[in-house]
Amino acid sequence: MTLIDSPPPPTAREQGPLAPPRDDEEAPTLLIKPPSGWAALDLREVWHFRDLLFTLAGRDLKLRYKQTALGAIWVVIQPLMAAGIFTVVFGKIANLSSDGLPYFIFAYVGQLGWGLFANTVTKSSGCLVGNAHLISKVYFPRFILPLSSLPSTFVDSGIAAAMLVGLMFYYHTFPGVGILLLPLWIAILLAMSLGIGLIASALTVSYRDVGYILPVFMQLLMYASPVAYGVSNVPASIKPYYYANPLSPVLEGFRWSLLNTPAPDWQPVAYAAGVALLLLFAGAFSFKRMERRFADVV
Repeated sequence: MTLIDSPPPPTAREQGPLAPPRDDEEAPTLLIKPPSGWAALDLREVWHFRDLLFTLAGRDLKLRYKQTALGAIWVVIQPLMAAGIFTVVFGKIANLSSDGLPYFIFAYVGQLGWGLFANTVTKSSGCLVGNAHLISKVYFPRFILPLSSLPSTFVDSGIAAAMLVGLMFYYHTFPGVGILLLPLWIAILLAMSLGIGLIASALTVSYRDVGYILPVFMQLLMYASPVAYGVSNVPASIKPYYYANPLSPVLEGFRWSLLNTPAPDWQPVAYAAGVALLLLFAGAFSFKRMERRFADVV
C-alpha cells in the first residue's frame, strides 16, 4: 500500500483575500483602508514614500525646462520683466514711494516674495489633475503630490534670489538685522500657499471650474498686496481693511528683511501667522476628507 501525503492546509493568501491569517502566519505588512480622522496625514507614511516625492519633484524640474532655449533663465527673466513694468507704471507714472530705495529693486523683492507664494499655490492646485494616471493606478499617499511641488519652488526662488544679490551690489542696498527673520516670512508664505493649494487641488478634482477661477483670484490678490508698491502708500483710513489681507504684513516683513525698509507692524504679522496656520490645517483637513474620491473622479 502506498501512502500519499495529504497537501498542507492552504495559507491565508490561497484561501482568499477575506480569510484571516493563521496563527503561524505573519499579518500583512501594508493595509490599505479608507482614511478616518487624521490617519490620511500619517507623516510616517509620507516619509516612507520620500523617494517618490523627490522623484516627482525632479521630474517636474526636468520637464519644465525641457526643449527651451533659455532653460532656467526664465526664472530670472519673469521677475525682472515684472519689476521693470512696475517701476514704469508705479514708480514713474504713479510716482509712488519706494521707502527711499530704487524702485526697481523694491519691486523685484516684492515680486520675489509673491512668486514664492503664487508658484506654490499654482503648482499644488493642479498636481492631482496633472497626475491622474498615477492616482488611478498606483497606491501612494496622495499628500505626496502637493508636497512634491515645494522643492521645485525652492529651486526657482533660489535662482531668483541669486539675481537679487547682484542687484544689491549694483544699487548698494544691503539687508540689516532683519535678515535673521527671513525664514519666518518664508514659512508663513509657504504655510499659507500650501493650505490654499491643498483646498484648490482637492476641489479641482470634482470641479474643474476652480482651474479657471484661481488665476483670476491670484491676479486680484497680487494687486491687493504690496507687491508693486509699499504699505506706506496706502491711506491711513483704509489700512485696517488693507491688513485684512494676511499677505500685506508678510510681504512688508519680507522687504524689511532683505532691503532694511521700515519694520512691519507686529500685530498684523501675528494675525497673518494665525491665518497661515488656519489655512494649512483647513487645507490638510479638506484634502483628507476628499481623498477617497480622487481615484474615482479624477
